[in-house]
Formats: sequence, structure tokens, C-alpha cells
Amino acid sequence: MASLLSPNTITLHQKPKIICFSPLKPTSRSSICPSSKSNRSSNSGRCNAFLDNIPDDLLDQSLFQSPIFQSTFGQFQRATEDLSDMQRWGLLVFGGLTWIYLTARPGVLIGAIDAYLFAPLQLVFDSLIGRRNLKRTDFVIGDKLGEGSFGVVYSGAIVPKNAVVEDRGLKRGRGNGKSLELDGRFKEKVILKKVKIGVQGAEEFGDYEEWFNYRLSRAAPETCAEFLGSFVADKTNSLFTKGGKWLVWKFEGNQTLADYMKDRTFPFNLETYMFGRVLEGEDSTKRSALIIKQILRQIITSLKKIHDTGIVHRDVKPANLVLTKRGQIKLIDFGAATDLRIGKNYVPNRTLLDPDYCPPELYVLPEETPSPPPEPIAALLSPILWQLNSPDLFDMYSAGIVLLQMAIPTLRSISGLKNFNMEIKTAQYDLNKWREYTRLRSDFTILDLDSGRGWDLATKLISERGFLRRGRLSAAAALRHPYFLLGGDQAAAVLSRLSLTK
Repeated sequence: MASLLSPNTITLHQKPKIICFSPLKPTSRSSICPSSKSNRSSNSGRCNAFLDNIPDDLLDQSLFQSPIFQSTFGQFQRATEDLSDMQRWGLLVFGGLTWIYLTARPGVLIGAIDAYLFAPLQLVFDSLIGRRNLKRTDFVIGDKLGEGSFGVVYSGAIVPKNAVVEDRGLKRGRGNGKSLELDGRFKEKVILKKVKIGVQGAEEFGDYEEWFNYRLSRAAPETCAEFLGSFVADKTNSLFTKGGKWLVWKFEGNQTLADYMKDRTFPFNLETYMFGRVLEGEDSTKRSALIIKQILRQIITSLKKIHDTGIVHRDVKPANLVLTKRGQIKLIDFGAATDLRIGKNYVPNRTLLDPDYCPPELYVLPEETPSPPPEPIAALLSPILWQLNSPDLFDMYSAGIVLLQMAIPTLRSISGLKNFNMEIKTAQYDLNKWREYTRLRSDFTILDLDSGRGWDLATKLISERGFLRRGRLSAAAALRHPYFLLGGDQAAAVLSRLSLTK
């Protein structure tokens, strides 16, 4: 935001004079002293003495004396020399408001810089290092890790250039993943996703997922797994289909939050990942609460970062949150994501969701929202769209469901979650009403700690949208909630790091 800086107030102890500074004219030593002939001789000594008492760097190194300021102000004066002071002020105010608008979420200016500068530079750089020239024979495929509607995920490894592997692939069969682990040649592990062929929409969503991974690798790389690129299979065999697309990520972990939540020891099975050690001096309930709080903090922090770029994930759930070896929670599976800065992967009358985690509004934007215009126009209008509709709150409802699942064991099962969704709908998405009459054997102990701050946060995430589609906390507002501000998970994490460095 443009601001007009005024010099510090100066007090003269002898015969004070009012000194006026024009905000539209840079000041100098010569312009500070009175210059009329009648008082020049009497005041020159006093003025010089006064200026001599001011350190040179206060005037010479100030904003007004800097070369950049002088040059910019000179150009501004030349461009506006025919305008009155009022018109100049108006021009400055207009420029300031324009700057605010262009930098407001989801970031028209930053998005334009990314699209027209950083994206081409990334393309050139990736091409130089070969990332955009990946081939089927660059990888060996390991075990199948999971399968979704549009793709199948495998473990794998990069084949070193000097390695001799038959057809650059391992034979499929039991124990293939174990052979990858034992084979010392394959040190660079990866995760590969095969986009399904013949499934309606699969190829389209594979292209979108690739686009979003490249976009986030530039805008918010810490929120998702490191994306290595893609390749198209050049032949058909038992695993590959000619023409099928594969996406590749650096291996950072193959266990999702859903995998850990299936274990009866959750959340203690994540304690050492979150804090580096087992927390001492706390009972089991408080330890559970701290672990869950640290996990949720990471999830919401990542959501805030992707929302700031204009992206809404639309499929936030434990199965799409991978845990790295360093204890970081990262978002995966951006096939359903949408960039509402430019309308990428957004169709007004089509919704992409998991019914167990989606909010009651079902659509990220109202159904009557028109189809996005061409990208430059859509980007220019996007701050208005976000201000009116707050589409990022779609993900925040899902984050609230994840919080409930972590804190209430009965909601971690498929049946328990489905029963909850039926009951919360009957309660009109009022979590307090649901708590009064639910038939589920729910344990609210963790959420009720610290005067119920966890429960209060949950009620502000799991709710219907109100006037102007408000009524649910954004990621930024959630991180300012007392549940996080007054929590001890950050202190525990810092103390753990300090103890590990000793």
C-alpha cells in the first residue's frame, strides 16, 4: 500500500518557525532553511547550527534522499506537472487502492508474475535438467500402495544410468517391493501414479493434477510432496499401457494419516514424528491432545498457504494427508483441486467431493455462479469473487471433520463417520445440538481440555454457511483461535528439538 511519509516533528528552542513539508516535493537541506533576503543573514548561522546538530545520515540516508526515491519522485513530478495538488493526491490514492486490490487474496499480481515469468522459467529449467523428458525406462515399479477413482499409486525407484536392469523394469509379482528395498542400486525412491485409461474423466483429472503440482511447487512447495514430473508409456505390457500417463513424486513417505489412524495406538504412533521423542511429564490424555493439535496445526497451515494462492483442494481427508519421515504433514491428490483465481478445473454445475468429508453446501461456489471468463479477466475479477463467496471455507469444514476423527475414536471407522454425517445433518450442522442427542458412544475428553477450546474450534469449523457465505472460520482465523494460541504443542516441539541437539 502506498503511504505518505512525513518527517519527524522537529522542535526549535530559539525563535521557532513553522516549517512546511510538501508531500509532493522531496526535501533537502537548502529547502529547510528560510531563504528570504531580509532574514537570510540573521538566520543562516542559526539554521546551519541547527542542521549541524542533525547527523548527516538522518537526512542523506532517509527515504527522501535515496536515489530511488529521488528518481521515482522526479518521474512522478514530470508526469504530473500539469496536474494540481488535489489531482496528484487523487492519483496517489488511486494507485494505493489499485495496489491493495492486486495484492489481495487470491493475488492477481503474484499470480500474473507466476504465470508469465516463473512458469516459463520453470519449464526451461526442468527441460535443461531433464525433468520434462522422463521416460518409462527411467523407473522400476514396486508395490501397489493404493487406488482411487482415476488412478493407481505404486512405490518405485529411479534407475541409475549405469545400472543394468532388464527392460529397465522389475518383474511383477509378490515380493517386488521388498526387492526394491534390498537392491542397493535403487537409492532414489519415488511414488508413481498411473492415470487410468478408459475411465471417464481420468485423463482430464490427471492433467489437472500435474498442473496443480507444478503450480504449488512454485507457490507453496512445503505444502505438498516434491513433484518430479510425468511421462507417457511408450509400450504395452503387464503394467504399462501405451499412451498412458504416469505422474512421479519424490518419495517422502507412503503412509497417510488414514493409515496411522487405523492403528489402535493412534495418536501415540505419531508422537515421535511430531516431537522427536516421547513427551515426558504429561498424562496420556494431554499427550494425545498435544499430538493431535500439532497435526491439525500443520494441516491448517498448509491449507492457508494454498488458499492464499487461490487454490481450493476440495478433497481434504486423512487419506490425502501423507506423513513424511521428518514429521511433516503434506497434502496429496490434487486431481479435484480448483484454482479459483483463473477458474482452473472449475465447472459451476459439477461438484467433486467425498460425501463423508464435504460441507453441506456441496459446491465450492454457488451453483448460479457463471462459467469463468478467459483467464486474464477471471484473474482480475477473482478478489471480488473471493470476498463475496469465501470458497476456501469449503476445505475448512473437511479439516473440522478430520479434527473430530482424530479426537473421537468412534468416528474413525467408516460406519461411525457415516452415522455421524446422518446425525449432523439432522441437527442442521449444529455440533452442540448433535452432542446432546447423538447415539454414538463419543468420548469428548480431548476436545474438552483447556476449557473446551478444541470443542469450540470444532463447532466453528463444522457449521453451515451464513450471510454472505460466512459463518465458518478461515484457515488464518483458525490459526488465531485460542486452541492454537494458548496450546503447548509448539513449546513441546521446540523443547524436543533442543533436547535432541544436546
